Amino acid sequence: MTESAYQAKLIKKLKDLFPGCVVLKNDPQYQQGILDLTIFWRKCWAMLEVKASPKALARPNQEFYAALLNKMSFAAFIYPENEEEVLRALQEAFAP
Repeated sequence: MTESAYQAKLIKKLKDLFPGCVVLKNDPQYQQGILDLTIFWRKCWAMLEVKASPKALARPNQEFYAALLNKMSFAAFIYPENEEEVLRALQEAFAP
């Protein structure tokens, strides 16, 4: 599965898990390394970097932003093989 196809399926899954959430696709040309998706739900936010597989390489600065943003709220790399684990962690982070 391509990254874009996986990303589209993931966005649908996020909207099912977090009804009423807003999912934004970020522009990688604006800030190098910024993660692919920003999710806003209630008073929470998170960012996800979508990869087609665990072997897909991170682009420059992505690991830096993932670590920085995870300290602020929640951020992670997500791919089909770790999706369940990441979404479970995201649900815990968004729990009241």
